[in-house]
Amino acid sequence: MEILTIIPPIAAILVAVIWRNVYAALLVALFLSETLIAQFNPGLGLIGVVDRNVEVFASGYNAKVLLFCLLIGALIAFMRDSGGVSAMARMLISSGVAGSRRKAELAVAGTGTVIFIETNVSLLSSGVLGRPLYDSHGLSRERLAYIIDSTSAPVSVLILLNGWGAYALSLVADYGFDKPTDVVLGSIPWNFYAILTLIGVYLTAFTGKVFGPLKSADDKVNTITDAGAEPTKAIYMWLPVVVMVAGALGFMAWTGNGNITDGDGASSILWAIALGIVVAGALLLKDKVFKPGELQDKAFQGIGEMVPMVTVLLLSIALGGSLKALGTGDFIASMAAGSLPAFTVPVILFLAAAVTSFMTGTSWGTYGILVPIAIPLSQALGIPPSLALAAVLGGGVFGDHCSPISDTSLIASVASGSEHLSHVRTQLPYALATAGIACVLYLIAGFLA
Repeated sequence: MEILTIIPPIAAILVAVIWRNVYAALLVALFLSETLIAQFNPGLGLIGVVDRNVEVFASGYNAKVLLFCLLIGALIAFMRDSGGVSAMARMLISSGVAGSRRKAELAVAGTGTVIFIETNVSLLSSGVLGRPLYDSHGLSRERLAYIIDSTSAPVSVLILLNGWGAYALSLVADYGFDKPTDVVLGSIPWNFYAILTLIGVYLTAFTGKVFGPLKSADDKVNTITDAGAEPTKAIYMWLPVVVMVAGALGFMAWTGNGNITDGDGASSILWAIALGIVVAGALLLKDKVFKPGELQDKAFQGIGEMVPMVTVLLLSIALGGSLKALGTGDFIASMAAGSLPAFTVPVILFLAAAVTSFMTGTSWGTYGILVPIAIPLSQALGIPPSLALAAVLGGGVFGDHCSPISDTSLIASVASGSEHLSHVRTQLPYALATAGIACVLYLIAGFLA
């Protein structure tokens, strides 16, 4: 029975690849998962699909994530249709800040790297900034999605002055370490996947070279794809974005009682986007760019553009909850906890985390499953705990930033304006190549540790 738990995520991936329909893929996987939970009763499985989606809204965090993904559509519509986006692109290009393809890509990659406090803030900020720049230089939205996706979770898991670090610390705190902080910080140089991913991003930005499906996507772009209205004032874009980023960081400090790493990320970004919308709307009304009725129509139009992607996100979250109840992650993790030669443990943990996160779409869920296995295993076999932790953290990032059912990859698609499955298809070769190199390094580390 346990081996059947991997059927739903495999089915999701196969349907997505064959039919190129992410909605069908998620619904098929969710139905199969709920049917297995219901002891092979398809009728109860169908009911379970409905109930599982309803349960998504029982979580305040999930509801906030879905809501801010909708609201970002209104903010983007305000900035785009007012001419602010095209004006911002013109200003950055004429000033020389993003006057070349290389400078534009480095500006976007740098934004994603600097904003490491919260992954969604990083994705939304760098995505909104990058859209007009990539369009102006004839670069594909898939390329933008790759850059922002590969500088969100990978950076967050390396910097660790954020919720990722706090979560990792909470997972290792109960294993008798004198200084669990040292174990978490010690994982940074061992996190080969995240480090290599960032190296790949900056190499791409510097050289301009891409390969595989991403090159095909770039070759199809000949002109500006979404310049929006004629250029007006850049302030219509940069002011709401600055307000959103500053507001998110400020709200995180406030909800964390002065400690930004303890803040409520989901609430903070939701409030920040709402504040950005208010500022953008007030500015456009003051300058008489839109009448109140027109502004309202623009807001609903932007929200409507986000509905398909938010539907995918809803189904993905529901599937993640269903797979957790089914025990998919536990089964995959148990496959890595058998009788293993000590030197293979780091690479096995990395692969187990990568497969688990790819199939379940969650890095944090993967950490919750595998860290309690990895730390005792490392202690029993004499492997540095930081190495074992790094293997799990890096493997989790693999799925988080390239799984078709990951909320992070979905939000990257939303922020960049890329079609979701196209983003997954173009980024996956990079992720697989990086994971392959990381596996070799973990084998070497296992020998030397």
